[in-house]
Amino acid sequence: MDITIDALLTGTVRPLGDSGRDSGIDKHPVAERLRLGPEGLGGDEQADRRFHGGPEKALHHYARDHYPAWRAALGERAVLDGPGAFGENLSTTGMTERDVCVGDIYRAGTALIQVSQARQPCWKLDHRFGRRGMAAQVQASGMTGWYYRVLATGWLKAGDTLSLQERPHPQWTLAHVQDILNRRVLDPDVLRALADLPELSPNWRTLFEKRARAGEVEDWTRRLEGDAASPSPKESQA
Repeated sequence: MDITIDALLTGTVRPLGDSGRDSGIDKHPVAERLRLGPEGLGGDEQADRRFHGGPEKALHHYARDHYPAWRAALGERAVLDGPGAFGENLSTTGMTERDVCVGDIYRAGTALIQVSQARQPCWKLDHRFGRRGMAAQVQASGMTGWYYRVLATGWLKAGDTLSLQERPHPQWTLAHVQDILNRRVLDPDVLRALADLPELSPNWRTLFEKRARAGEVEDWTRRLEGDAASPSPKESQA
């Protein structure tokens, strides 16, 4: 089944709330057709290229299907009034992490894209939502969104469709992979199966290989909470 792209979003780097840091997480819908290259959409920016953007994270997709659940959990917030609350480039209804598998290939406009990994949320979501612990809450929920790499460049606009072309690993839905990650599974056979999955992003393959070898779960504190230099987010409804 083809899925309509309800919104195509980009953002520029700007100060992030009261964090004292810059971020490109504030994305807004664009009506015009955009070029999609190996590094992402034309006009889209990321502040910290160590962790955001790049060929394995060229496009961030977030399911609009999750927004009602977040309103129920958080109350009405202005950031949830339209797409882009989670820094997504693609917003759709009708597909979630339970419907998408590692390695799925989609025709998107005139481009060809492939699912590379689920998103691992970071502390910037705390400041985006003005809510301490938001990143950890998103991670625990499994409603994280996911990333694509670009297999063939092309043009993309809101109203275009995502059409599934290939599904090499139907057993590895993103929900299943995230469950293994977030439940801190230590079964070496399961972890090595993921580490050997060629379509999974290199960073995630390395993560699962290290976990299998060490027999322990990585420390997520820095990613989820930031460092001591980051001011605490102020609770707000912004």
